Amino acid sequence: MRDIGMLLSTYRRRAGYKQQELAKILNDRGVKVSFRSISNWEKDVCEPSVTAFLNICQILQVPDVMESYFGDNSFNPMNRLNEDGRRKVLDYIRLLEGYQDGTYLKEGAADYVNAPAGPGNVVAFHNKSEDIRIFSTRVSAGNGNLLDDDDYDVVNRMEYNVPENADFGVRLSGDSMTPRYQDGQIVWVHQQDTLEEGQIGIFDLNNECFCKKLGYENNRPVLISLNNKKYAPKVVGEEDSFRTFGRVIS
Repeated sequence: MRDIGMLLSTYRRRAGYKQQELAKILNDRGVKVSFRSISNWEKDVCEPSVTAFLNICQILQVPDVMESYFGDNSFNPMNRLNEDGRRKVLDYIRLLEGYQDGTYLKEGAADYVNAPAGPGNVVAFHNKSEDIRIFSTRVSAGNGNLLDDDDYDVVNRMEYNVPENADFGVRLSGDSMTPRYQDGQIVWVHQQDTLEEGQIGIFDLNNECFCKKLGYENNRPVLISLNNKKYAPKVVGEEDSFRTFGRVIS
């Protein structure tokens, strides 16, 4: 078994959260803790409850909780494969996702169907590199921020568990995409200039960037928040400047 404190600290720092920020997200989910509790967990003074631990793993996007804690997960067949083998499996999964309009997808999984990739005109990303860019200017999951092409950090794909077909990452700001995406969370994006209805993407509307779900109303694009009780849809007008950066795949 591995050190829970080190596990929590490593993934929290990797996700870019401060202890206070993680505590706030947990409290918003109904897990009542203070940042001092997180500090004590990371110092191994005490351990979190099962509920707190599983919520943290979900928030910090720990890909395999059993492997991260025990060092191995014999129930996951991917663990018997090397990196080339894992890439082959992921390639086949993506083929199944896009097969016959999602024949093999679970109900409600349409967000992840691969839409046809366009040439793009935002940034020249290189998908096969070992490194990937995370843009420093936060993309709004609320009221909008401009994505700055020149302001980014370069990180290693393996260290950040980046999906194979991701072209860049952005950090969200705001709560309009809760509960799926949290304020401050990094999301990974596949660069493409068209999306299908129901897919979540990164969009530029009048020089402001948004993470939203794409819909249509009277044949006009509509940017929809998952937290729709707080945020109304944004209808793209005929005079608006509008383009798509890519599809969120994380």
